[in-house]
Amino acid sequence: MIKQKKNGNLIVISGTTCAGKGTVIDTLLERNPDLALSISYTSRPIRDGETNGKEYYFISKDEFEEKIKNGDFLEYAKSHREDYYGTPKKEVQEMLDKGKDVVLEINVDGAKYVKEMFPEVLLIFIMAPSMEEVKRRIKERGKESPKQIIERFKSAYREINEIPQYNYVVINDKVENAVDKIEAILKASKCQVDRIEEISVESEEEILHEFLIGEDFDNKPMSERIEEKSNEN
Repeated sequence: MIKQKKNGNLIVISGTTCAGKGTVIDTLLERNPDLALSISYTSRPIRDGETNGKEYYFISKDEFEEKIKNGDFLEYAKSHREDYYGTPKKEVQEMLDKGKDVVLEINVDGAKYVKEMFPEVLLIFIMAPSMEEVKRRIKERGKESPKQIIERFKSAYREINEIPQYNYVVINDKVENAVDKIEAILKASKCQVDRIEEISVESEEEILHEFLIGEDFDNKPMSERIEEKSNEN
């Protein structure tokens, strides 16, 4: 009766600093091998232990800027170190056309650009239970100076102000719980009305409709009406 669209869902997952979104996404992908994670391009140098095409597609700055000119990215950004990062448009579209659900791990600015190109995108924002917990996680890592910690907090508050543009917010108090919630969101998204491509009505349902709303209520049994309709055809 209902025919759903065959193309996959585009899912953007963002989050504040130290919200644990990377761990949440890794666990989500482990539990759902049918999900595809989009691999971004970057102009930064490859690091020890990384593989081209796994963590990122590593290209030169000139190559990246050429791709920008050609409109090859859904979104892109430049880091404070002047390194480019971008989501490939062609690869994402190909996976969606094959019916794959595609996950993008990008920041709030990138999410805005993606939403402009894919209004039907599913936007999920990951948060830590509290800013006090964010502070604890930052200190636990022990990699940032006091100045850097302040900058991270400023960035986190700015990102939180962008939450209204998202469809869902998931609190990452425990990774497994957060993944459970995201899986429930993805299942519900498959039932959205805009996923419907076509609605057809079977002949017996049409007859029932005629019987209920028609003016000729002659009290004929439904079985007799169905037989009459079949004979007409």
